[in-house]
Amino acid sequence: MATQLRGLTNARARSIANQSHDRQHTTTQPSDDPLTRALGWASLGLGIPQLAAPGWFARFLGVGDGPRQRLATTVVGVRELAAAFGLLTRPAAGWLWARVAGDAMDLTLLGRALKNHDGRGRQRTVAATAAVVGITVVDLYAALTRSWKEQAVELTATTTVVSSPQEAYGFWRQLENLPTFMAHLEEVHQTGDRTSHWRVREPLGGVVEWDAEITLEIPGERISWKSTPNAAIPSEGTVRFVPAPGNRGTEIHVAMTYEMPAGKLGETVARFFGEEPHQQLDDDLRRLKQVLETGEVVRSEGAPGGKRARREFPQHPARPLTREEMEEEVYA
Repeated sequence: MATQLRGLTNARARSIANQSHDRQHTTTQPSDDPLTRALGWASLGLGIPQLAAPGWFARFLGVGDGPRQRLATTVVGVRELAAAFGLLTRPAAGWLWARVAGDAMDLTLLGRALKNHDGRGRQRTVAATAAVVGITVVDLYAALTRSWKEQAVELTATTTVVSSPQEAYGFWRQLENLPTFMAHLEEVHQTGDRTSHWRVREPLGGVVEWDAEITLEIPGERISWKSTPNAAIPSEGTVRFVPAPGNRGTEIHVAMTYEMPAGKLGETVARFFGEEPHQQLDDDLRRLKQVLETGEVVRSEGAPGGKRARREFPQHPARPLTREEMEEEVYA
């Protein structure tokens, strides 16, 4: 029996290690990606005329068609065709970064051309420079989002509420209640006894949707859930409802894991927009405590609209009353 138990424990440990390994090496691959293919065709469309008619292309950019300009145009054309071949036949993040490097080269050449410009066709050169800046932004976005590893973010938080485990469990189990205290959760719609559809707002204002299912349910004690396969943001979690010492309410323990898009980059961007995941969960549980104990989220007069104000229950510093506010107090 001891040998069997050790075998089961080792197997479980290997399973967890393999899951962790797979999670750490998950990347957003550019294969079969519309943006990657579009950039490949763009490279092809730019490379062919630069090789076929380098003088005409240089004049079109307003940089002249001297020997140096023709040579530079030909080199850029070869580079574009190489990128097109890679992105359309063997797509990989390396080819996207090659485009970013090429954009830097193009901006350097155009910058020198503008500095030494004789004035003829200058507007075309300025327009070409602006276009390359726009292309660089797209290329950089594509390279970053398709090469950074997705990172598994593990969150835990606890709060104590003056409610029985059954009451706290019942409130959470009614999944439509979750957006009342989760700031970024737009909507949860139950699609079945154990399935639901989630809508969550991103830091930049977009909306992500996915389906989830309850994997374990012990009334009054525990709820576990997991997103369905191919979810936009793979996630899973468990909520435990434990009687507080001395029967003074319920301890709510939340443990969540989800894949952070773009890995460290995504986490950095989220923090830049004030979306630090751990603080976010702590704030959500604080609002849950308020809802369970008072029936609503306590807001300052700086955020009467709550989530509808978009800034997740914002507060502003204390200040003296305005003249209008003082008159309202006097005549109230």
